[in-house]
Amino acid sequence: MAPLAERLRPKTLDEYIGQKHLVGEGAVLRRMIDSGHINSFILWGPPGVGKTTLAQIIANKLDTPFYTLSAVTSGVKDVRDVIDKAKNNRFFSQTSPILFIDEIHRFSKSQQDSLLGAVERGIVTLIGATTENPSFEVIRPLLSRCQLYILKSLEKDDLMELLNRAVTTDEELRKLDIRLTETEALMRYSGGDARKLLNILQLVVESESSNTIEITNDLVVSRLQQNPMAYDKQGEMHYDIISAFIKSIRGSDPDAALYWMARMIEGGEDPEFIARRMVISASEDIGLANPNALLLANAAFDTVMKIGWPEARIALAEACVYLATSPKSNSAYCGINDALALVKETGNLPVPLHLRNAPTKLMAELGYSDGYKYPHDYPDHFTPQQYMPDQLRDHRIWHAQHQPIEERQYQQMIRTWGERFKD
Repeated sequence: MAPLAERLRPKTLDEYIGQKHLVGEGAVLRRMIDSGHINSFILWGPPGVGKTTLAQIIANKLDTPFYTLSAVTSGVKDVRDVIDKAKNNRFFSQTSPILFIDEIHRFSKSQQDSLLGAVERGIVTLIGATTENPSFEVIRPLLSRCQLYILKSLEKDDLMELLNRAVTTDEELRKLDIRLTETEALMRYSGGDARKLLNILQLVVESESSNTIEITNDLVVSRLQQNPMAYDKQGEMHYDIISAFIKSIRGSDPDAALYWMARMIEGGEDPEFIARRMVISASEDIGLANPNALLLANAAFDTVMKIGWPEARIALAEACVYLATSPKSNSAYCGINDALALVKETGNLPVPLHLRNAPTKLMAELGYSDGYKYPHDYPDHFTPQQYMPDQLRDHRIWHAQHQPIEERQYQQMIRTWGERFKD
């Protein structure tokens, strides 16, 4: 028999729970689906919030061929085979076949490149699903051809609606007398993940011998302790624990950081995932206060790749403690975010003439590179000149945070630029 989550998978938008900002009355995806014509898009959100279900509902609603690929098991050949099938089916349908790619963030660049032409020419309508930020994981040309829709973790009301639907409509559960006396533990362990909620409910129900089952917090907790579901590296707890881990490093608590790392290790987390997150933390939270942190985090990542479990835990622990006990600064992180926001606000401002390259005679005659001062020709390898666009001549982006190491960099800016860098 199919799992409970599969038996309750919605077939229509009216049965679909949650994501009202996308599929509620008048919402963007609802309007697109009702129009009978959809464009390629990517669904980004945590596990168990309805990404795959939504894609299947769309395919059923539009009555169009629907192909599914998993980025975990599919290669470039699989992508090309599906595209060939889609070309053939296009003759029998006015609507482009839908190609749904689960975990599209796991596709390599070559796999994603193989999709571009088919998406551009409308051979397939791509629906991608990802739990990772597509800005980092999906190639820019493909991302630019897709709308991005963000799905949210299900709210408590959504989960309660799903629970009540399960116990009142599922053919197997309706045979039992299930009473939802307490649901706090179900809500807590599911963490906004519908599939996880139904899996927990099924586990609890199947562990009882009586036809009358009273769901209480104690019952849920006891059954989960007997079955190692408290950490699911594909589920919401995965995100909660990595969040606690990073925040413990940011908060300079090595005990907590080691504890959350141990939780991940015991839960079977991918060591590369832990190492990758520490590299990000070294840049984002420690930054210029201790530049060696990034070197050590990268060294730990390299060690993990070379030796694997269980020895890799030692290198990860060394990096974890070093990051947690390091001074903190996010000035570089804030600086690049402010710079990106400034670029979006001001657009493509021209590069000042004296900063432009002049590889040809014509460019030189037009004044390219004219007036540029080569800093190494001056005392202390510095001379003041304008480097920002004219409209942003006096605009400040980087602001030091005055940790001991960063303070030396700040004082160097004061010595060279004077008042411009004083905060």
